[in-house]
Amino acid sequence: MKTEARMDREKAKELLGQIDLAGAKSSSGTELRQKVVKMLNEFPTYNWVGIYIVKGNALHLDAWSGPAPTVHTEIPVGKGICGWAAKSGRTEIVSDVSKDPRYLQCFTNTKSEIVVPIHRDGKVIGEIDIDGNTINAFSSLDREFLEAVATKISESSESSSLRSR
Repeated sequence: MKTEARMDREKAKELLGQIDLAGAKSSSGTELRQKVVKMLNEFPTYNWVGIYIVKGNALHLDAWSGPAPTVHTEIPVGKGICGWAAKSGRTEIVSDVSKDPRYLQCFTNTKSEIVVPIHRDGKVIGEIDIDGNTINAFSSLDREFLEAVATKISESSESSSLRSR
């Protein structure tokens, strides 16, 4: 079982280094995104991690890691916390999902959520979605760290092809 340690700057720097290394060893953006969700899911408060890709007016689940799959494999832009983040282009941190009417329930044990858009050429091309099993699981440091991860994904090989999906 995961312990509930919070993200700190040292761990964030270490994980970013691992993601850089994974990017250098990945043959495609798809492979990198799968590696990223698995690495992020190893962090204690990141209980379910997904990367969605924008295709038309919807988000489509591209890669995920966690205890179970989600039923939300396609989410209209503007619907739910994920859809809102894609529409606004801004990171959303929800400390208590039971108090946010936008929340689309995936798992009964989810208490908090962070959604970080992935930008390319001024447009949202995807996003990182992470569920936490505790209230207030995510901080401004998680936001800063995950926004850096989103930038790395955007810059990865094959990411430019995401715009045409």
